[in-house]
Amino acid sequence: MTTIARRGVCLVISAPSGAGKSTIANALRAGDSSLAHSVSVTTRAPRPGEKEGVHYHFRSMDQFRDMAAKGELLEWAEVFGRGYGTPRAPVEAALARGRDMVFDIDWQGHRLLRAALPDDVVSLFVLPPSMKELDRRLRSRASDAESEIDKRMGAALAEISHWSEFDHVIVNAELDRAVREAQSILVAARLKTKRQHGLADLMKEYEANKPG
Repeated sequence: MTTIARRGVCLVISAPSGAGKSTIANALRAGDSSLAHSVSVTTRAPRPGEKEGVHYHFRSMDQFRDMAAKGELLEWAEVFGRGYGTPRAPVEAALARGRDMVFDIDWQGHRLLRAALPDDVVSLFVLPPSMKELDRRLRSRASDAESEIDKRMGAALAEISHWSEFDHVIVNAELDRAVREAQSILVAARLKTKRQHGLADLMKEYEANKPG
């Protein structure tokens, strides 16, 4: 039987800080070993337990800007005085091999990634149940200073205003359900007719082996 070749999918998950995009993305990766992980570049300092090359590639701002200038990043942005970006080479290699990738990046990154890979991006925006709940989640993390939390809350509505640019939107009121909904979006993207490059060969096989 013909094996149906398929190009990989870029599932982009965006949300205001604290709405759960990273948690959902990590749950998808943990539940599906076939997903390739894109390790982002950042200029922020590592948090406790974070490792170079595993959670992020930690670089100085000068190094980060040099990578962007050389076209080594598919998308990049400076947010709250910090740089974040996606290395180009490993993503393009993974997609060509039929590996799917999940990205938890902001709306600016989504725009740039869709522009760079227009046929490969499927996007999801995650909303919090309420602004009050978003504030509670940010404070419960206990990883940022009070001033940083206030800054993120101040930017949240501006980020949420970009929801309509995304293919799908979910409200993360209950994490398990949100993860299931994100999984459904990924499965549907994998099964898109245009993404399954081996279908034409399979049709030929059907024709050649039809009864009679």
